[in-house]
Order: sequence, then C-alpha cells, then structure tokens
Amino acid sequence: MSHRKFEHSRHGSLGFLSRKHAAKHRGKVKAFPKDDPSKPCKLTTFLGYKAGMTHIVREVEKPGSKLHKKETCEAVTIIETPPMVIIGVVIYVKTPRGLHYLNTVWAQPLSEDVKRSFYKN
Repeated sequence: MSHRKFEHSRHGSLGFLSRKHAAKHRGKVKAFPKDDPSKPCKLTTFLGYKAGMTHIVREVEKPGSKLHKKETCEAVTIIETPPMVIIGVVIYVKTPRGLHYLNTVWAQPLSEDVKRSFYKN
C-alpha cells in the first residue's frame, strides 16, 4: 500500500488541522455591551460551561407561521453555571482613546477559600 495517498482523494478537511487540545479550559469574554448611565449597575457576564445538548418539545408562538399554536421539537444547549461569589469590582474610566483601568475595589472580608484560590501551591 505504498503511496496510496497519491492514488485516492483525501479524507477529511484540511481546515480542521492542526488537531490539538485547547490551551485553556476557561473561555475569555472579548466584548461587553455598551453601558447605559441611566440604568443601575448590573452583572454583565458570568461563567458557564457547555455541558451538552438535548431536545425539547414546545408550542410555537409566531402569528402567520404554519407552526403557530403547534408543537415542534427543537435542539437546546445545556449550560452549567457554577456558584459564583463577587469578590471585587474593576473600575474603568472613559478616555478619548477608549476605556482605561482606574482601580480595583475588593470585598471585605475575603473568605479563606477565595484567598486560597489566588495561590498555585
């Protein structure tokens, strides 16, 4: 079977090469929504992991659609969100060049579990 790769078409897309594991398990938020000063402060992001997918049967509420008031089966994603504790707030200031870091305010007192998570050993 020598030189078989020259006689047959390839199997699989080259777009998925090089196949390797992700460098980090935790994702990164790359964009935040615009802040509205007239509204109160709120949590803009939170951590979640994709745990899997399943399906649901639901009634469609779209007037004018063929499926209006009928049941349909749809795919859904299950996201696991671990319990979170807010331990601080990062303050940014708006400048002509964009947002820049101003200060970090930590909650008081910090629990021992939180302090332990800051150190590797």
